[in-house]
Amino acid sequence: MADAARVDSWLWAIRVYKTRSAATTACRAGHVRVNGDKVKAAQHIRIGDELRVRISGFDRILFVRQLLVKRVGAPLAALAYEDRTPEREPQAALGLRDRGAGRPTKRERRDIDRLRGRSAEDDGIFHG
Repeated sequence: MADAARVDSWLWAIRVYKTRSAATTACRAGHVRVNGDKVKAAQHIRIGDELRVRISGFDRILFVRQLLVKRVGAPLAALAYEDRTPEREPQAALGLRDRGAGRPTKRERRDIDRLRGRSAEDDGIFHG
């Protein structure tokens, strides 16, 4: 076993990204940091390095336990890293509508306002 592996192939091997090209693209975009530094896809990582991978707007913190260069099964991939990502608080979707659904109806708008904690008095319209 080698003492170093490319960061993009390791992220692909442990199943963080579906394809190696997706891992390479993430490195180019600056979404991958090794020990706090932005890295290129060909950067080598070693056991004990800390990776911060930005996925969907959140950082995932991974600690390298084992180096992999070939994709393996999910149970073996899980042994290659330690996930040190802090727990996130669940967020409720407030008034999200399907794309292309058009304008909300009056009833839907009232429901959305109720979910967001607004009332009819807060709309700023004089009802006098």
